[in-house]
Amino acid sequence: MKRVFVGPLLHLVYRPWVRGAENVPSSGAAILASNHLAVIDSFFLPLVLDREVVFIGKQEYFTGKGLRGRVTAGFMRGVGTIPVDRSGGKASEAALNTGLRRLREGGLFGIYPEGTRSPDGRLYRGKTGIARLALESGAPVVPIAMVDTDVAQPLGRTIPKVMRVGVVIGEPLDFSRYAGMENDRFILRSVTDEIMYAIMSLSGQEYVDVYAATQKARIAAGHGSAEEDGQLPAAPGGRPAPDVQVPVPPEDEPTTSVG
Repeated sequence: MKRVFVGPLLHLVYRPWVRGAENVPSSGAAILASNHLAVIDSFFLPLVLDREVVFIGKQEYFTGKGLRGRVTAGFMRGVGTIPVDRSGGKASEAALNTGLRRLREGGLFGIYPEGTRSPDGRLYRGKTGIARLALESGAPVVPIAMVDTDVAQPLGRTIPKVMRVGVVIGEPLDFSRYAGMENDRFILRSVTDEIMYAIMSLSGQEYVDVYAATQKARIAAGHGSAEEDGQLPAAPGGRPAPDVQVPVPPEDEPTTSVG
């Protein structure tokens, strides 16, 4: 459905650009780890790849009411998103099991390590579920930066603005050296921080060492930022921030086309 209906329409209207598509393995299992700026991230990343990629999405995306709910559900199904019940503390287990099944089948599995969309365009602390998934599956992790999807679709907007959005794909990360250590929480945090640093190096985002869900809760409660000036590291794992800018496409860069 994605290629027949959704894909050509999005290509025609939004003209997405991509760099580093060759970094996605042409066969075999791989985890695609992306920053998360907007709902449409799950539309545009599969669109610029030759291989099918599956994401999970909260069940609420598929049960919304009215025109907005039907549009969201239709797009989610169109790009192969799998609904997951996130109630009762089952989210992590459901996501892990879904991802492991997909990877054991030799497919691509997409995941957002931040766990939810960024509330302000910055990159937030990664959850360690992605590290557990990588170590249990043995699959490489491909870091990915979505660019300008939050500008096209700010929080609260259903239909994205017509503008170019981009996808930057980094080289795969191999964590086979940690095989069998998926129950070591220090290893899980180290692996997760390495993945988030790779994403930051591609996206040029400012890093915030708190969870995005925590920041959203504070905003909803009317509080200010969760971080204190000068108290948080500039990059995951306490490293210096990479010297990169938010990527932009050259004027002469051609639009990616998927056959």
